[in-house]
Amino acid sequence: MTEGADDGASGGQGAVRDPGLQPERTRLAWRRTTLSSTVAAVLAVRASLHGGASPAGIVACALCCVLWLGFLRVAHLRIRALASEPGPARVPPVLAARQAAAAVLCTVALAVCAAVLVV
Repeated sequence: MTEGADDGASGGQGAVRDPGLQPERTRLAWRRTTLSSTVAAVLAVRASLHGGASPAGIVACALCCVLWLGFLRVAHLRIRALASEPGPARVPPVLAARQAAAAVLCTVALAVCAAVLVV
């Protein structure tokens, strides 16, 4: 082998990155987060409708459901992206800034709704 040759292991452009189990762990983390978001939404709906349905409770319930559906959509897209094209040489796709912002917005808004329902 010549001095300037790139054998793929030195980090050159020809190198293939092995992500290992990272995409699987990330996909499972999204699933766990979706499950906990579902539990939080169900508890928020239960708290908003506890003691009778009021107009404010119905609005809070609808808002929690919309936020949950938004987060569920973002998570589902990410899980599908991580599950596509399995293989040791596949680099997992980067989470788009728009999807990340939507996930953060839904999570923070759902937390604010929960805080309002508790108080």
